[in-house]
Amino acid sequence: MSTLERAWSGLKAHPLALDAALAAGVLVCMVAGSFVVPKDGHGVTWGVRTPDTLSLLLMLLGAVALVFRRRRPRAVLAVTGTLAVVECVTGDPRAPVAMSAVVALYTVAATTDRPTTWRLGLLTMTVLTAAAMLAGPLPWYAQENLGVLAWTGIGATAGDAVRSRRAVVRAIRDRAERAERTREEEARRRVAEERLRIARDLHDVVAHHIALVNVQAGVAAHVMDKRPDQAKEALAHVREAGRSALNELRATVGLLRQSDDPEAPTEPAPGLSRLAELAATFRSAGLPVEVARADRPGELPAAVDLAAYRIVQEALTNVRKHAGPAARAEVSVVRVGPHLEVTVLDDGAGGPGAPEDGGGHGLLGMRERVTALGGTLTTGPRPGGGFRVHAILPVHPTTAQGEPA
Repeated sequence: MSTLERAWSGLKAHPLALDAALAAGVLVCMVAGSFVVPKDGHGVTWGVRTPDTLSLLLMLLGAVALVFRRRRPRAVLAVTGTLAVVECVTGDPRAPVAMSAVVALYTVAATTDRPTTWRLGLLTMTVLTAAAMLAGPLPWYAQENLGVLAWTGIGATAGDAVRSRRAVVRAIRDRAERAERTREEEARRRVAEERLRIARDLHDVVAHHIALVNVQAGVAAHVMDKRPDQAKEALAHVREAGRSALNELRATVGLLRQSDDPEAPTEPAPGLSRLAELAATFRSAGLPVEVARADRPGELPAAVDLAAYRIVQEALTNVRKHAGPAARAEVSVVRVGPHLEVTVLDDGAGGPGAPEDGGGHGLLGMRERVTALGGTLTTGPRPGGGFRVHAILPVHPTTAQGEPA
């Protein structure tokens, strides 16, 4: 960085010093301009003329006022404008004190709004131009008199242009910052939704398979001495349920791996294509399950397919845990227009740990899945005993933000 650039950076960091330097420059220009002597109305010539003491004092006061132009722009404009009017009336020949008023008018236009710029700009132009024409050289339309009108107009226009440019730059910066915040919020929202989805999958997998393991282990312990063959069969079911749980846990947790990890699983998420296999696992655990389907397999989006499977899995797990040993379950999956209806019924008696008691996270997880896809979930006891879970899932779901799920 050059010396000039370092000096300019230092001045920008200290606005008062920058204004003092500007005021000094304006003072030099005004003093130099006071040596311009009009000649017969046909032009100007440079003469070695000493300005009047009053003119020098007015120029000095106008330059000092400019030091405070950022703090009190309107007051500085009033002071410099008054000094310019006094110079127009008393100066002979006239010194360019109006230059300080032009700078002050530029500052007002650059730091206020457009209506204020128009109002104060027209007032300043009118007062200074009228003073120059009334007290200046004849004729009233002389170039020196009209120059005051031109310079005040330039000051107001330049200040308004600078203010407009700053406003545009500020608006662009604000939009960029808002866009960046929106991207960060969207990323956080997606991460939270993904974590919630993985948590629901983990809960469904663990609850389902642990419930089966618990039931089969109880059966094995009960018949170990009297019927060892049945105990071996129950333990085989325990081993199979444990293996399935580990496989699904590995597939779910694998989603948390890096995208370039070669160990990341490639097995697709479970869906309604595995509904018969799911029902068979519950039948082997002692829960009679009947399945009825009236949909078109293979035509569902992955999110809907997975949600329907998990709803059936969690509902049957609740039946096995809470409905009693003699309960039976019915599962129906029906495609009705643009919706998929999933219903799980049981005829159990329930008990203190029934799902409607709200003690677990199964129904909450199902409701979150259905709500995330824009569907509805209805749960509750059936007349005459038992429990009913009914979910309506849109085949082409959208999220709460209107995006495809």
